[in-house]
Amino acid sequence: MSDKTLTRMDLSEAVFREVGLSRNESAQLVETVLQHMSDALVRGETVKISSFGTFSVRDKTARIGRNPKTGDEVPISPRRVLTFRPSHLMKDRVAEGTRR
Repeated sequence: MSDKTLTRMDLSEAVFREVGLSRNESAQLVETVLQHMSDALVRGETVKISSFGTFSVRDKTARIGRNPKTGDEVPISPRRVLTFRPSHLMKDRVAEGTRR
């Protein structure tokens, strides 16, 4: 596996190269898309990107957990968690290791 991480700057640069917008416009486009996705998730909506996957928020109830070092029971408070479910196409691409 690679240690490389894809960043916002990398996405902006890809938009700049592929679409032909200016660097500032590309960065603003990436920020706007990410902001719309974040806002939808905060509102509890599902974000589905075709051929990529689905982001959703799930409510987890309170439960009792265990400290793995000591074995002591620890209460875990209720919370909202972000989940991602990749599409079948994305799963297949990752399994094959293909770029496109």
